[in-house]
Parts: sequence; C-alpha cells; structure tokens
Amino acid sequence: MDRYAVAGNPVEHSQSPWIHAAFAAQTGQQLDYGRLLCPLDGFAPTLKQFAAEGGRGCSVTVPFKFEAFELASRRSERALLAGAANTLRFDADGWFADNTDGVGLLRDIERNAARPLAGKRLLLIGAGGASAGVLGPLLAARPAELVLANRSVDKAEALVASHAAWASHYGVSLRASALDACGTGFDVVVNATAASLAGAGVPVSGEVLAPGALALDMMYGPKAQPFLDWAAAHGAEGRDGLGMLVEQAAEAFEVWRGVKPETASVLAALRARLKA
Repeated sequence: MDRYAVAGNPVEHSQSPWIHAAFAAQTGQQLDYGRLLCPLDGFAPTLKQFAAEGGRGCSVTVPFKFEAFELASRRSERALLAGAANTLRFDADGWFADNTDGVGLLRDIERNAARPLAGKRLLLIGAGGASAGVLGPLLAARPAELVLANRSVDKAEALVASHAAWASHYGVSLRASALDACGTGFDVVVNATAASLAGAGVPVSGEVLAPGALALDMMYGPKAQPFLDWAAAHGAEGRDGLGMLVEQAAEAFEVWRGVKPETASVLAALRARLKA
C-alpha cells in the first residue's frame, strides 16, 4: 500500500491522517497516511529514510516548509513563487515540491466562508513559511490592499519584495509593516504566526478589525480558541483553520493521486468529530 505522512514538529495534533483516510475512502484509493515527527535538526534525513522505505510523498508543516522547498529537484509555479513547499511527491526521477496552502486558504475564505476578496483590505500576520505559501494566491484574488505584518519587519519586507511584481500584475497595494503599525479597519485578518500553536496571545490590536470583519487563524482546535474569542469580542466573525486544512489537503491529494476529492462533506464530518 502506498505510504504518505504529515512531516513536521509537532505533528501529534494533526488531523491530516483522518482527512486523507476520508479522501481515500471517498475516491477508492488505497493508501496509508500517518504522522512523521521530524527532529528540528533532522528533517532531511527523516524524509529520505521515509522515502527509502517506500514513502510516496508527504505533507509538510511547521517549521520545515522552506527546507522542504530546497530538498526538491522540481518545483511547481506556486512553490517557486512562495519559496516554500507544503507538499512533496517522491517521484522516481526526483522529488517534486508544491504549495497548496494558498489555494486551500483562498477556497475556504471565498467559497466556504462566502467572503470574496476582490476590492477588500487584507491583513496577513506573520512572515514565515505559512505566509509565504498563501501570499501569492491571496494577491491573485485582487484585494485592494494587503498588508503583511511581522515582528521582524525585515522578514516581511523580504516577502513583499519577492511578491512585488505579482502584486503589481494584479493591481494590489502590497506593503510590509511592524505588528504595532499595520493600520486599522481591515475586512479580513489572517493569523499565520505560530502564536496560537505556542499558546501566546493575539499579536495585534483589536483595531485592525473592521466591524463584521473575518478573522481567520490557521490553527484549529483548542489552540485557535483564544483567537476566535478575541475576534468575537471585537465584533468580527472568527474562523479557524480547519477549512483551509481540508481544502489544501484535497489539492495535495490530487498532486499525489491524480484524483480531486470533494471537500464539503469531509469538512462537516471533521468539525462534528472534533466537537464530539
């Protein structure tokens, strides 16, 4: 049976094995999908061993998305734009890297949450691998403005510089900012930092939220709850990262298996499962 896994540190919280099992059952694909805990200084050796033992591919989560990109000999256009990968396929002629985070987030916002981004003001918090993966697709949705805020402004500036031509092509005003100077009244705020994972507080002021804004945390489960509570306390609609997780997983499943699963029923079942 073909083997896949989610590779990262930590991975014990990941719902990806359940999601891919559901996709496999739905599409009639035979595969085994597990968790692969990688030492912080041993990502590449762990993956190489997994591939040598018959692994066909993996999802990549924090903090290895930039490293995953470097390990591949071939890369998709969206991985090249991001400079980061969340999906690896171990082909006989070399490893293939893709990034499905952005399309997953965009589908969850525009389709599942029914929030078209065209002409809106967006705040993306964080400048790590998660933000790198979603920035291009968010810009392609043609918001009026996108501000990338990060604790280390130089990292945000580097991401903005690498996406400047892309933003210009789609007519989007794109700029980098410190966390305390990003502005106010955004229609959509996306938290792509590891703050929720670490149990830290929300890294920006409530003033960033316009009335009725969508505030989405890429984390899910109990870790995301403080962010969702913060959003509700400031009159925003809070949303966790489960929809993004399912949508990006469906895209990765197609990269691996050539079949695109249906996501709505899987997302509904996953929410019910976690609630229970």
